[in-house]
Amino acid sequence: MSQPEIVPAGDQALKVLFENKIDRKINQRVKQLSDRISRKKITGITETIPAFRTLTVLYDTLQTDYHTLLLDIQPLLADLDETSRLRKRIIEIPVCYDETLGPDLQAVAEHAGLSVEEVIQLHSEPDYLIYMLGFLPGFAYLGEMNPIISMPRLASPRLNIPAGAVGIAGDQTGMYPMASPGGWRIIGSTPVKLFDADRESPILYEAGDYIRFRPISLNEYEDMSSQNTNAEDLYHIVKEDSFGDKDNE
Repeated sequence: MSQPEIVPAGDQALKVLFENKIDRKINQRVKQLSDRISRKKITGITETIPAFRTLTVLYDTLQTDYHTLLLDIQPLLADLDETSRLRKRIIEIPVCYDETLGPDLQAVAEHAGLSVEEVIQLHSEPDYLIYMLGFLPGFAYLGEMNPIISMPRLASPRLNIPAGAVGIAGDQTGMYPMASPGGWRIIGSTPVKLFDADRESPILYEAGDYIRFRPISLNEYEDMSSQNTNAEDLYHIVKEDSFGDKDNE
């Protein structure tokens, strides 16, 4: 893979650019660099924001500057290895694929030439990498979805998609953490409150985690929703591995 490029991004940020494509290995290198920067506790850095193939680094201009940060970050680009991760966390999220909650489920099935049950099976089989969070607080862009069930966005976005909706757009899938306009094809919903500003951790996951969807019935969905249960009691972490970074052992 080619060497990442560092460029200014306004007067209080810089951006590290990796190869210009959506790729799991590239995204894991972005996340690893973010982890390295966080552990180094570099003076002046206030936040790192990983995306599909970029890492944005925000900094306090009273404590540092762009050229100083170049010298701080460039050594951390050496030997980025997509297999060297601090952890791998898989979070299981219950999803009801009933057509009352997934208005586009039948259309996705017809587009793919499959039954609704086959779409549900293909959608819930993988462990999806969270490439990035964006669009809304807690909106997780997940990949890679089985291309058999990929489908373009709606030609005219809906004005109001409810919180918890699970959708498809192209080869990606994602979850709406709050009510919002949107053009994704909605195939189900989760009773888990994905974003809550009053929680100690408002978002249940972060870029680099994995999401596993667990199909549930409509009765289960209604029971979970009506009980107003804490999100922590509805989802659970099915796997969390810790890995050392060879550059920091």
